[in-house]
Amino acid sequence: MPQWCPNAITATAHKIARAFYSRLKNGSEYVDQGQDYYEQQYRNRVTKNLKKRAAAMGFDLVPKVENEEVLCLASAMG
Repeated sequence: MPQWCPNAITATAHKIARAFYSRLKNGSEYVDQGQDYYEQQYRNRVTKNLKKRAAAMGFDLVPKVENEEVLCLASAMG
C-alpha cells in the first residue's frame, strides 16, 4: 500500500463526517450535484494549479483555440 493511502483515507473519512454532521445539525437534505459538477471542479482546480506552476517558472498559459474558430476567422478575413 502506498504511503499516502492512510492520509487519503483519513481525509475522506473527515469529509464524509463533516458532511453528515452538517446535514444532521441543520436538518438539510443531501443534494447530488452530479458528475459534471465534480468534473468541472476538478478541471478548474487542475487549471489553477497549472497556471501557478507555469507562473513560478516564468511562463503564461494561453487557452488553445479550436480549429473551427480559426477557420471561421480565416474565412471571414478573406
